[in-house]
Amino acid sequence: MQPDLKGIKVAVLGGDAREIVLVSTLSRLGAYVKVVGLPVNNDPPHVTVYGTLEEALIDVQAVILPVPGLLEKGNIYCVYEEKPLILTEALLVKLPSQAPVFAGFARPKLIEIVERSNLKLIQVLALDEVAILNSIPSAEGAVQLAMENTAITIHNSKSFVLGFGRTGASIARLLHGMGAKVTVVARSASYRARVYEMGMEAISFEELPDAIAKAEIIFNTVPKMILTNCILTKAKEDAVIIDVASPPGGTDFDAAARLGIKAVLAPGLPGRVAPKTAGQILAKVIPDLLAQELQQNKVQ
Repeated sequence: MQPDLKGIKVAVLGGDAREIVLVSTLSRLGAYVKVVGLPVNNDPPHVTVYGTLEEALIDVQAVILPVPGLLEKGNIYCVYEEKPLILTEALLVKLPSQAPVFAGFARPKLIEIVERSNLKLIQVLALDEVAILNSIPSAEGAVQLAMENTAITIHNSKSFVLGFGRTGASIARLLHGMGAKVTVVARSASYRARVYEMGMEAISFEELPDAIAKAEIIFNTVPKMILTNCILTKAKEDAVIIDVASPPGGTDFDAAARLGIKAVLAPGLPGRVAPKTAGQILAKVIPDLLAQELQQNKVQ
């Protein structure tokens, strides 16, 4: 059962199709939603579209940013707005103390300006409930990209999955279900034991340089440099890499290009391949978090 948000004023700034679904849910739950940079109209109850961040942030109790939050230049991720939406500390300091600011994940710039504004940053993708649900469209999107970029079937392919976290586990499980010969590269002995129990091969990262020559498709989920030039020189020239780690990924893309290895950086797959489902995930979780945070602020 979702909360009653009647009377709560919240700003939803930028985003993509996921945030459109979220705006609709917030409105239905009674919140007054102030929107910038999304193609919604004023027809849903309690939804108002503004042309500037300054207008949208007046008298709100919470801010919801897109899943990617702020990009490296400090502008809000927004696929529908040509003009950059720049979120500054000068804008945020006008919000109530400890007002919640939601984002999927936060780069250093966002963390810095939220802290300096005495607000509370909530990184939604850090929550297991969201991350695990999000791993489903991520896995499907990764496999879709592999199918589009290879000349072989997933079935019977020698597929390597680097990392066995929430996304890596979902990718490995999906590949295994499609008949791929899956090798999972995991740091933890307990994860490798779980992979073995699931009927797949498991190796450590220390073993990767000697094993990578077998891989036909490589899925990286680790957000640090794993597929270095040294390792890539040992890979098949016709191998395909699908890197779903957050930018800049875990692949030396320059080395891959020199070696003739096709490597695709593909962050943010849920919003690209299944925006409705990804939006429904946000709409399931954020209203509860919003109600909880504002209730805590009242108690304090």
